[in-house]
Amino acid sequence: MDFNPCMKHQLIRKTVREFAENEIRPLAAEMDKGPGFPDDLMEKMKPLHYFGLQVPMHLGGADLDSISYAIVIEEISRVSAALGLCITVHNSVGIYPILRFGTREQQQQFVPPMAAGERIGAFCLTEANAGSDAGGVETVAQETEQGFVLNGTKIFVTNGGICGTILVFAVSDMDPARSSVFIVENHTPGFSVGEIEDLCGMRANPVASLFFEDCRIAADHCLGKPGQGLKIGLTALDTGRIGVAAQALGIAQAAFEESVTYAKARQQFNQPISRFQTIQNYLADMAVQIDASRLLVHRAAALKDKGQPFSAQAAMAKLHCSTTARTVTNLAVQIHGGYGYSKEYDVERYFRDAKVTEIYEGTSEIQRMVIARDLLTRPV
Repeated sequence: MDFNPCMKHQLIRKTVREFAENEIRPLAAEMDKGPGFPDDLMEKMKPLHYFGLQVPMHLGGADLDSISYAIVIEEISRVSAALGLCITVHNSVGIYPILRFGTREQQQQFVPPMAAGERIGAFCLTEANAGSDAGGVETVAQETEQGFVLNGTKIFVTNGGICGTILVFAVSDMDPARSSVFIVENHTPGFSVGEIEDLCGMRANPVASLFFEDCRIAADHCLGKPGQGLKIGLTALDTGRIGVAAQALGIAQAAFEESVTYAKARQQFNQPISRFQTIQNYLADMAVQIDASRLLVHRAAALKDKGQPFSAQAAMAKLHCSTTARTVTNLAVQIHGGYGYSKEYDVERYFRDAKVTEIYEGTSEIQRMVIARDLLTRPV
């Protein structure tokens, strides 16, 4: 078993890091002040295939393996977690379900403009009464002779303010026990975007509520088979959790690097604080957790690429990486002392961004349920 990254993965990390440092970092703090991403930055990302990381080449994507995908998300999130969130949600729970469950016609219609970054993807599952309870969806799809009419509200939608192609979970008025997934475009009559949420972290991402009021869509905009909503959702979230784990890993890596640099420079009692045993212990603990997190992410990604079951492993990676992000950013603020609580230092932003990785795409409690279910169903 070789734990060293291959030349391809080394090159991808180097290339993405250079872009992130040169193009994203100068804008990251300013983006954090308000929702949205600069148009010129998004334009620079389009030819680099960041919006079609695992999309087949014939549909306009880069056709990367899952480890490469995780590396890209980690490196972008290391500089701007909110932009990393945009990219991972767009690629994983936005595009992937269409590639996995869509017809050839649906793939050809919806995927190329998404892979080109012309239409940003969103995943609409969460409602006021349906978060961790994926089966509690109350948005209704009424079947008509022309197709379907959607009515309902989705909340906390990542990319909501800029989305162009939306996957919407809704139950049939004839069978409220089973949900289906519908592909809705933002120009569809009856669709509207609510106010952008004023969140603690990930502030650059325009998270919003989306409204569907007598929103009429064609029959061929139903993804997969009617009633397959739960299956599609769980499959998408398995993939999405690899991306969120990589995002959390990037946040932790950034906080760790800032802490090492600060500890070497900060003087107390006529010596750098890096000489103090407590600070050394903090840094050692951070490094161990980050390395373990990266191995878990890459294991889940490798299993996915081999076509093997990876649901539990993705949940492990997401659980461990999100916990690591929260722990490491907390220690980073502690190492920085009062400066760590100031917006003049990036660790303050990392600290705010880290917490939500324990919540979205399945809370930590849900991840433990997924892991335990796998453990208890394995042959003894």
